[in-house]
Amino acid sequence: MSGIPEPSAARRRYVTVCVLFWLPVGLTIAPLILLLTERGMTLVAIAGCFAAHSLTAAALELPTGGLSDVLGRRAVLAAAGIANLAALVLVALGTAHWQLGLGMALMGAGRALSSGPAEAWYVDTVHARSGPGAELRTGLARGASATSAALAGGTLLGGALPWLLGLGPDLGDRLSGATSGLVLPLSVPLLLGAAVEVAFVLYALTALPESPRPAATLRGALRGVPATVAGGLRLGGRDVLVRRVLLSAAGAGSALAVVELLTPGRTAALTGTPESGAVLFALLACAGFACSAVGSHLAPLAARLAGSGERAVLIGLGVAAGGLLLLGATAAAGGVGPAVLAATGFGLVYLGRGAAGPNENELMHRRVGGAGRATALSVQSLALQLSAALTGSVASLLPPGPLPWLLGGAALLAAALLWSGRGGRRSPAAPSGDDRHASPRVDVCSAGE
Repeated sequence: MSGIPEPSAARRRYVTVCVLFWLPVGLTIAPLILLLTERGMTLVAIAGCFAAHSLTAAALELPTGGLSDVLGRRAVLAAAGIANLAALVLVALGTAHWQLGLGMALMGAGRALSSGPAEAWYVDTVHARSGPGAELRTGLARGASATSAALAGGTLLGGALPWLLGLGPDLGDRLSGATSGLVLPLSVPLLLGAAVEVAFVLYALTALPESPRPAATLRGALRGVPATVAGGLRLGGRDVLVRRVLLSAAGAGSALAVVELLTPGRTAALTGTPESGAVLFALLACAGFACSAVGSHLAPLAARLAGSGERAVLIGLGVAAGGLLLLGATAAAGGVGPAVLAATGFGLVYLGRGAAGPNENELMHRRVGGAGRATALSVQSLALQLSAALTGSVASLLPPGPLPWLLGGAALLAAALLWSGRGGRRSPAAPSGDDRHASPRVDVCSAGE
């Protein structure tokens, strides 16, 4: 185990990786759509760019998870950083529509490559040092908190930088003129994100040692990916607890799709103009990420107070569902009181989801072996993305008012109720006094055989 860090050091490195990867994503949230508009794209073209992002991420989600399980976590994380680096540079400097579309597709590829390897590395490292019964929830919670904090900070910084650049007399015009119009003030947050991606790639390659894996050629690795992916899908079909985690991810995807689709319109209606509504939405999004960070940080405490990780998931998802239902109840109301209640509901959605996530994932890691850990996380991410795409499409067709919000709330409430019953046998690896209903771990590659 030479070179494999101790659990406390692994936790710090996992948190650092989460911050370095998600900070550039946060930097793009505020300026991205405005930048694409400045480049002359219509709303239809912008929607096409986002579709390219989503479809690329969905198509690569499972294959890249399998690639991480076959080739190793570090190489796939570095590939994710390189894809995001290229994407951010293309979108920041591109002027042709095909360049911007390609940049968004590469961003989707980076998202798919990144979903799972870092968390899988952390779990693998802790298991290698402390055995399969090691406590994981604290590290997973801190990683989720760091992710939310990076998104919150990045959102604020990404929104403030173009505004600050515009404070100086004609600074934005001089910046554009000096670079032949390639660099706009709105481009600067993305270029800063690209610089952070360089640091992410270097850190992933140097600070995340792995146990030796069998030598693998690219051809052999690609041959092993389909079997690993098929094993992940079979495990979700035959293991009750893993199926609950996947369905909970689908419920969360539905809820987040509704919130992200409908909240900008509500903020614009509240402030009276799209521009001021966009500023309010950026502040609200930052507050939501902060609530998610707090919820994730409190996840271990929630499990202790609730008596088990399963009951903590039930409570967390229930709180999030209550927040969405509160948003639905105030959708047709005006005034300060309903606005405050709506903001409270918004915060509860992210707080409850943040508290549930680390507990869900710790339960799943006790059921999935290292050979398919990243694949299982990719299946979870895919469930969230597909559910979000479907629910967002349905919600956009519903009449304005409470109904679209209640759709997301109902999906999240159904996910919470999945955790109200007991199931499975106790895992030999589970620590005494917690997660008493977890059943033995299964390697993804052997699931269903």
